Amino acid sequence: MAKQTISTQSHTQAAAIANGTKKGGQTKEQTKLIAAGIEKGIAQYKKQHKAKIREQDKQRKKRSKVASLHDAVPAVEQAMQLKQMQQQNNYLPWILLIASWLGFVGYFFVS
Repeated sequence: MAKQTISTQSHTQAAAIANGTKKGGQTKEQTKLIAAGIEKGIAQYKKQHKAKIREQDKQRKKRSKVASLHDAVPAVEQAMQLKQMQQQNNYLPWILLIASWLGFVGYFFVS
């Protein structure tokens, strides 16, 4: 197992906490051991916090990927509907042309 490196900030925080909780009759060695335990706890907390953030980031990316897939499906459906509407609208000009010719022919025969 690799030895964890402890930042100077964590070291000073641990020393301050250990000195703040110092009891009467406590030796410097005991205080150093307490500070070392606190440093280890801080390092473990940071490690767990980083793992938690990493996991949350993975979940966020997974959710955004799923959401983008859901957004892509309606776009495909809309394109299909648009194509169907265009195919239906292709008949309209022909129907209008035939109706207008029938109207002209009917007008000439009636007058």
